[in-house]
Amino acid sequence: GSKMSLLSVPKEVAVGTAMLGVAFATGVLAGKRYPSLIFGTPNGMIRKNSPLRQYILDHSLREHPILKKLRLLTADHPHGRMMVSSEEAQLMANLAKLIKAKKVIEIGVFTGYNALSMALVLPDDGRVIACDINEDYAKIGRLLWKEAGVEHKIDLRIKPAIQTLDELLASGEAETFDFAFIDADKESYNEYYEKCLHLIKKGGIIAIDNVFWNGKVLKPRKDDLAAQSIHRLNEKLLRDARVNISMLPVGDGVTLAFKL
Repeated sequence: GSKMSLLSVPKEVAVGTAMLGVAFATGVLAGKRYPSLIFGTPNGMIRKNSPLRQYILDHSLREHPILKKLRLLTADHPHGRMMVSSEEAQLMANLAKLIKAKKVIEIGVFTGYNALSMALVLPDDGRVIACDINEDYAKIGRLLWKEAGVEHKIDLRIKPAIQTLDELLASGEAETFDFAFIDADKESYNEYYEKCLHLIKKGGIIAIDNVFWNGKVLKPRKDDLAAQSIHRLNEKLLRDARVNISMLPVGDGVTLAFKL
């Protein structure tokens, strides 16, 4: 990617970026000598089936029984790997609860694990606008949304997410949402992000999933449009003065963007 002059950003951002650079360099040097210092494994990621990840789940996951039921159902699905990690869903639900969220946008529902996780922490009059183009997947979760008593909080819209986002903006709902979760087709990530930024209130959060793309963002191939799109958005977010960000090694990487 292109290099950015520190003179082109506010002083606070420049200082912060410089400090992050020092921390990163220190981490890389330490990692060469002690590879396990970087996120717990030599390749820089906590592997899905590693004992350390299991320890994290055993000592932090507080999963609602119906969430667990849906997770196990989804695990048997041929595309089960598409489901958001349970620890990531819990983090987002905790953040939504922390900011007292009432209106949430979810782009990419799959079987509805994260939609259910969010709905469980929203107040009774809270809403999750859940966007997807595949109703068959969502049907799996819909029965469990009902069983959990939160189906009325989830507004499932089966159409291209861009269309739903445009409809929300056209109906005057800009800056009325508290939280957005982006986890759909990667080539459209930038467009989803920009529209969500208009829909989210100041102080709201946009969570962007798969920002590591299984490590492919390190050197995106020319024919890998998904990796290229995510990498471009990752670079853009670093420079985006409209938000504060944290990129976290949770699941396949998640960036939290806090709207200023």
